[in-house]
Amino acid sequence: MTKKKISYREAVEEIEDILSKIENEELDVDELSDQVKRVSSLIKICKEKLFKTQEEVEQILDEIDE
Repeated sequence: MTKKKISYREAVEEIEDILSKIENEELDVDELSDQVKRVSSLIKICKEKLFKTQEEVEQILDEIDE
C-alpha cells in the first residue's frame, strides 16, 4: 500500500481538526489514543517539512551571497 504524501497545510488542518475534537470532548478513550498518535505523526511530518524548507532557503541565500 502506497502512502499518499500529505502537504504541510493538510497536516496542520488535520491537527487542528483533531485538537478541536479533543477540546470539545468528542472522542472516546479508544479514539483519543489513536488520534494523539496521529497528531504526533503529523507534527513529525510538519517539523521535517519546515526543516527541509529552512535548509533550502539557507542554500538559496548562500548562493545569492556568492
